[in-house]
Amino acid sequence: MLLASTAAPALQAAGFVGTWDTDVPAGRSVLDAGAATMLAGDLSLAGRPLPLDVALGRVHPEDRDWVFGKIRRVRQEGGPVSLEFRIVTGTGETRWILNRGCLTPDAAGTLRGRGAYIDITDLHSRSAALPDGSGAPEPSEAEHLDAAADHCLRVHTALEHHGDTYLRMISGMLLLGIGRAIARRAP
Repeated sequence: MLLASTAAPALQAAGFVGTWDTDVPAGRSVLDAGAATMLAGDLSLAGRPLPLDVALGRVHPEDRDWVFGKIRRVRQEGGPVSLEFRIVTGTGETRWILNRGCLTPDAAGTLRGRGAYIDITDLHSRSAALPDGSGAPEPSEAEHLDAAADHCLRVHTALEHHGDTYLRMISGMLLLGIGRAIARRAP
């Protein structure tokens, strides 16, 4: 178990930016201080319900349409959220952000979402700086496993709505197997 005294440095070392909490029917998201500063560009917006265009005001212009479109779709359907996109900071620097979370019904049946933002710029800067100029390398085994986990989560979520017990069991077993493989690769 991670002690509270080590949680903040561990999260910072992992690139943790901040969290979001979305009230889907209202079309508003509440960002914590880190997310408001990095994604909206204004610390004073932390804790306030924000429309999507304000909450993600710093999304790179080239990524804006597809990011907003994907978020709008998941707000209609619910389920997991996993997006990598660029932002432009107040100083003009481009950073890569991973947005992970899930939109699910609360006890009253209202769709709500919660998740986190992680700065993954270091992962993209290594592939962009390949000496032969060939661009991004072939995805590693770990990246393929991460992609499989994301796809399996989507399948499992869809099967939860389908109701077939046998298929849910199989997708649950696959998720368990993928989770174990990911745990084995962790140092």
